Amino acid sequence: MQLSQRQTRESGRDYALRTIKENIVSLDLAPGSPISENELAAELGLSRTPVREALIELAKVKIVEITPQKKSLVAPIDYELVEESRFMRNVLECAVVELACEMADAQDIQRLRENIQLQNFYLDNFNPQQIMALDNDFHRTLFEIARKSQVYQLINTISIHFDRVRSMALSSVKDIKIVQDHAQITDAIALADASQARRLMEKHLARYKFDAAAVRQQYPQYFSDQS
Repeated sequence: MQLSQRQTRESGRDYALRTIKENIVSLDLAPGSPISENELAAELGLSRTPVREALIELAKVKIVEITPQKKSLVAPIDYELVEESRFMRNVLECAVVELACEMADAQDIQRLRENIQLQNFYLDNFNPQQIMALDNDFHRTLFEIARKSQVYQLINTISIHFDRVRSMALSSVKDIKIVQDHAQITDAIALADASQARRLMEKHLARYKFDAAAVRQQYPQYFSDQS
């Protein structure tokens, strides 16, 4: 499991939740992996209580399966849950990108363009983990431009189903279009073209459907029988 530094004023429960989520999305905790409260607590330098609270929170959104008297498991991929997560993001992010067209100033556009430059760098040097982090930063920035940062935080947990497939697609799909999508979305925002920005965002968030076959081919063991 990969560990990041605990943030200032971050509670033990929030640190455990963030770290477990990051490792699930990156596949360091792959679908079907057993999870031990004791082992996680030791790795994170925490007591069992905040780890247990984090696992209960993740179980609520069905990304972790908890069975009494047994180790918890990272849930296999269920495409119905992926689609629910994508649907939620689509509804909110299409609205957010329209607001960004109204509210973005020159400094905001520059922030987005600098992010895209870094995405292109890591695309050329093929570093999926850095591309994923910058992808998240790009979308977070759109919420910040639209003055909806708290909404982004609220959707962050359930988005894990969608984010996990995004992470797999970055590793298995060689013809990556997401950076091009981001550049086109930014151009539409710069032109204050809300209808175009919305259309591009819908296309962007639907890409997982096009990538599903490649993801399944590379990771067949990670899917539930219902997917």
